Amino acid sequence: MELVSRLAREPWTDRPACVHPVLSAVARAVHDHSSLSGRRELLPLAPRFIDTSRVGFEYSARLVALCVSTALTVGEVRPDERRRIRAAHETALHLLGSQDRPGGAARWWLPALGRWGELFYRTFVAPEHAAEAVAVTARSANGEVRARALLKQCLAQGAVRPRPSCSASAWKSGS
Repeated sequence: MELVSRLAREPWTDRPACVHPVLSAVARAVHDHSSLSGRRELLPLAPRFIDTSRVGFEYSARLVALCVSTALTVGEVRPDERRRIRAAHETALHLLGSQDRPGGAARWWLPALGRWGELFYRTFVAPEHAAEAVAVTARSANGEVRARALLKQCLAQGAVRPRPSCSASAWKSGS
């Protein structure tokens, strides 16, 4: 993510403003669970992260649903992780409109936060859910390859981008 921040002409950080917080969390988790050679394989993906930041429940929930469904199908999930990951999946499906109620603690905080619920989910809850799911995926057999493939799938989820929102967009347009 630090490379992405430089490419986007943002300050050096592992949380660039032009990258969606969930996508950034997935990238950091994949990086943290990669070997040195695996980390080198992540470098060409850096430009694809730019301008992925957007608001709304849908993108965050789609990324979480993808990550947790992958984690639940690929590896050994401890009972405490399974409970959290299932609740994360239920919440993501609820936010996508295919589940009647959210899972876990979201049953209480989501209605209570009202209009601030989306920001809270996108910024705090969803990144944690996705990062835990990546850690579980990375622990599985051939986990490093699976985690990298999951990151590429997450990037593909954001392939149709909204109007650019970071400093890189001004730089690309020559302004």
